[in-house]
Amino acid sequence: MTGKQIFRNLAGSLLAVGLLSAVLVAETGGAARYDTQLQTSVTQKLASKTQFSNVQASVEDGIVTLTGTVDLYQRKLDATRLARKVQNAQGVRNLIAVAGPNVPDAQLEDKLATKLRYVRVGYDNTFDYFALGVKDGVVTVEGQDRTGVGRSEALADIANMPGVKDVIDRVSIAPTSPFDDGIRLRTLRAIYGDSTLSKYGTDPARPIRIVVTNGHVTLYGEVDNTMDKNIAGIRAGGVFGAFSVDNKLEVAGKS
Repeated sequence: MTGKQIFRNLAGSLLAVGLLSAVLVAETGGAARYDTQLQTSVTQKLASKTQFSNVQASVEDGIVTLTGTVDLYQRKLDATRLARKVQNAQGVRNLIAVAGPNVPDAQLEDKLATKLRYVRVGYDNTFDYFALGVKDGVVTVEGQDRTGVGRSEALADIANMPGVKDVIDRVSIAPTSPFDDGIRLRTLRAIYGDSTLSKYGTDPARPIRIVVTNGHVTLYGEVDNTMDKNIAGIRAGGVFGAFSVDNKLEVAGKS
């Protein structure tokens, strides 16, 4: 390669870098150009809602930062949605603190557990399962939901509970599978068709929950005694098409 060729390649590289820098500066400048207008718009929208009276907004390069306090975790989520809808908002950084009542973790967990027992009652809640943990007001919810509707309702119940400071969502949505659906129904009939276990179908908030993923069955919930747990495992194990059964049923008084 000659000296002239090296010089031309170097000049071309420098030109490309210069053009890229100019584009980045232009994009940043374009976003910054709307910062004042964007901050005014977000501030006005927050001021129009009494639940955001202690929330402030600042904007830099089109990114809205929310600070301050609200009384419910749901209000924190609502503030993010409000800011995202404002024209020219490039993103939202939510630093709002939930300053509602401080509820002891054990008490908060008990309240939430009671609330979630009734999620989707009458809508195949037998096939959903949610587990809770609370630490310093931060709620971790995990489990599986067959359709996603139960998950949405559960998260809404948690977000609107006084004392909740933050939520960690670890609920998975079951993959769409006619094969799994068939196993769910056959397992349901096998368990609730048993004369010993049929009583768990009378209380809609206390069913034996049947979770199926890729042919593998897991049983959750609480039963009265060890015999009922064993019978449920045997009935589920006899279902055609089920590859395995993990019996995680808990016996009342022993959990």
